[in-house]
Amino acid sequence: MARSSDGLKMWQRSVELAEAELGETWLEYRRTGSLEVRNRLMEHYLPIVKINSERLGTKLPDEVELDDLISAGIDGLRDAIEMFDLDRGVKFETYCATRIRGAILDALRNKDWVPRLVRARANQLGQKRRQLEAQLGRRPHDHELAQFMGLSEAEYDKLIRDAHAVGVISLNRNFQDNESSREVRETDIVADAKAPSPMGQVHHQDVKHLVTKGLSKNERLILILYYWEEMTMKEIGATLDLSESRVSQMHSAILERLRMNLDDRRDDFHAPEA
Repeated sequence: MARSSDGLKMWQRSVELAEAELGETWLEYRRTGSLEVRNRLMEHYLPIVKINSERLGTKLPDEVELDDLISAGIDGLRDAIEMFDLDRGVKFETYCATRIRGAILDALRNKDWVPRLVRARANQLGQKRRQLEAQLGRRPHDHELAQFMGLSEAEYDKLIRDAHAVGVISLNRNFQDNESSREVRETDIVADAKAPSPMGQVHHQDVKHLVTKGLSKNERLILILYYWEEMTMKEIGATLDLSESRVSQMHSAILERLRMNLDDRRDDFHAPEA
């Protein structure tokens, strides 16, 4: 929701029309439909946009910008002025507040990637869980909740996945770390699944040392080049000045010797749990 340049200019030079002048301005707008007159009315009523935007903003996550709410509210105010009927006997302030809030909420829904149907089903899941929990006196199991809602296992699993999709947070959100009293972002505490595990790297080195211990230089090189460097037998032979068949024979002999020597040390090859 980008704030329009016209809306920004009007916000910066907002003015209040006197009561008599306001009435004349409304009559002039109804008579001419002039954009310049409409803009004068918008300037007068802009504080209503700000008030409603701030009220809604207090109930929204920090990453929702107040300027975005105001921009959407300005669109709602413009529509309200264009659609307002002076003969209805309704105060414009009352009429436009509803239009402004509606425009802001519509803009928020358009930014929300979770479909409204999914969000409604997630709310339904929460309500049904609370109802069943009240009946049972404990937190219900998944199969109990599925039966209570009249859903098959597949339907319930899909509903659970949809409900989880609703609970999305922004990685730009900031919060206070109670221990260090400093501001922390969500990105600072999200685990990097692609980052190498320090324990895994240590384990890798230990296994490499254990496997190559007691082997000749060429035997160690064959294992390292084949398993760690992922070279072919032919490439290893060219590197060690050996034939491909000789490298293959040595590789088979090394594996057989290792099998016999390491049977009683299988536990050393189990990677530590994450």
